Amino acid sequence: MPEIRGCNLPDELLYDVDNNIWYQDNQDGTVTLGMTAVAAAMAGPLVAFTPKKVGRSVKEGKSCATVESGKWVGPAKIAFAAEVVEVNDELSGDPKLANADPYGKGWMVKVKPDDWGVASPGLTPGTEVAEPYEAKMDADSFEGCAP
Repeated sequence: MPEIRGCNLPDELLYDVDNNIWYQDNQDGTVTLGMTAVAAAMAGPLVAFTPKKVGRSVKEGKSCATVESGKWVGPAKIAFAAEVVEVNDELSGDPKLANADPYGKGWMVKVKPDDWGVASPGLTPGTEVAEPYEAKMDADSFEGCAP
């Protein structure tokens, strides 16, 4: 698993580095996504998580959820068009799960992509994510995840 400046980025996931979102192909036509450890560290402790409702279609580059911390409010932008098929109600009740376990209990939504075969090649595999994340951290003046 790559660790960039103390931030874990699991190999088996795909990443939208620009938007700090990870994706996991569930092999059943759905994809789970969430905030990366980098996003969680940059945002600080989350205080609210508001996903789009199940059944809603989300266009490429648009928000599938709104995330709020004490210092930031913003969209979780999806890298491809999809329909929301499940939301993490546990995260809605305890938004700090995204900080404590971003790749496990802190997942945000599951979606059914309009065309995963077209969408997935545009994402960065975990095995190749170190260099793009180093560059993004430099550009964002982000020191890294706290130990």
